[in-house]
Amino acid sequence: MIKKIGTPLLIAGLAGCMLLILLYPEASLDAALRGLAVWWDVLFPSLFPFFVLSELMLGFGIVHLFGALLDPLMRPLFRIPGCGGFVMAMGYVSGYPVGARLTAKLREQGQLTRIEGERLVAFTTSSDPIFLLGAVSVGFFHNAALGPYLALSHYGSGLILGLLLSFYGRKEERRLAGAGKKRPKVPTRPGPLDPDRPEQTRERGAGLEPAVPDTPTPAADMRVPVPGKVRLRTALASMAEARRKDGRSLGELLKGAIESSLRLIMVVGGLVVFFTMLMELMDRAGILGLLLTAAGHVLAALGFPAGLTEALTSGFFEVTVGVKAAGSAAAALPFKAAAAAFILSWGGLSVHAQVASIWNGTGLRYLPFMAARLIHAVLSAVLALLLWRPMMGSAPALAPLAAGRPVQSIPSGLALLGLVLGAMLLLSLAAAAASRIGRLYKGR
Repeated sequence: MIKKIGTPLLIAGLAGCMLLILLYPEASLDAALRGLAVWWDVLFPSLFPFFVLSELMLGFGIVHLFGALLDPLMRPLFRIPGCGGFVMAMGYVSGYPVGARLTAKLREQGQLTRIEGERLVAFTTSSDPIFLLGAVSVGFFHNAALGPYLALSHYGSGLILGLLLSFYGRKEERRLAGAGKKRPKVPTRPGPLDPDRPEQTRERGAGLEPAVPDTPTPAADMRVPVPGKVRLRTALASMAEARRKDGRSLGELLKGAIESSLRLIMVVGGLVVFFTMLMELMDRAGILGLLLTAAGHVLAALGFPAGLTEALTSGFFEVTVGVKAAGSAAAALPFKAAAAAFILSWGGLSVHAQVASIWNGTGLRYLPFMAARLIHAVLSAVLALLLWRPMMGSAPALAPLAAGRPVQSIPSGLALLGLVLGAMLLLSLAAAAASRIGRLYKGR
């Protein structure tokens, strides 16, 4: 029923967009150029290096190394394999849509089930510190002290969401696990061919399909803890095995990483240009004005300032435009900051479209992702309001952290990635040690 209604509506919407482009060609061109400038000046230099880096790390097996080391932390807390810890670190440091890209790659390699992939991409899709601490706090709000405050609201609510999502899909996992026990062999479905992986074509021609399993293995939920030395050897062996299976030389790996990253960054740029132009056309046609009026009534009914209407409506479509409007909105600063936290966590339909295009063919579903984005946005806004008095009152608790220079370069982002991974490894080591101590205590 939804598909029968949705297809005609989509066709009518596209026809309406084409008509508006013909009616307002100059405005369409100006909006497209603005979107192109945002992509070239901001997104390309900040995302492209991390796209290439993530591809290289997958090819060298580094993701598998961290996966084995982080398993004691990620599986009990978030019910995802240890490789999700690396995705979480890269997603939080690099910003959307890097987390979705890595999740799709791991899904194609059979490292994640569908439920695990949906959990992982839901709470690792976030803004990057370069944008949050630099562009948002300093550029849009002209207040560097907001940086740590917004970061804690945004990333803290993301971790809370990850913990909540550990309860998502358990019933389906039990059903699939039960079905797997009844069958002597677990069927798998073929994953999408990667043009940068010619060996997949050879495997498929020989009848060996690159599989994307949906049935969790018994080891996924009943993994026996092992001592630290054994875990390190297992992690190194996993990395070596992943490198052997990849089989590409350094030159081929670098060439494939750059080519696939360029294709992805072009998709991201095209979606940014499209949504920037779409918002301009909606404004010219008066549709955006109707949405602003409706959103104003909703905000007034909920007791929020009506000055946030433009920010929230714009942020529903595009995160940068929405956050910029929140910085100049006619409202008290706590509400403006909460609105910015909401928009950053929602991500905008532009980011949603980027994520959906990235995981096409992996079997991951959009509706759980959209619901998780909405929950993340609400949690982030509520946490921002709760943290305002202790952090941004008369004596801001984290004001000294904002006194330094905000993160605004790729080397700073890589240093931050190293710090995050190091902290996660220490936490994983502590979790493994605590588990071992608990087993020894029970043995007595």
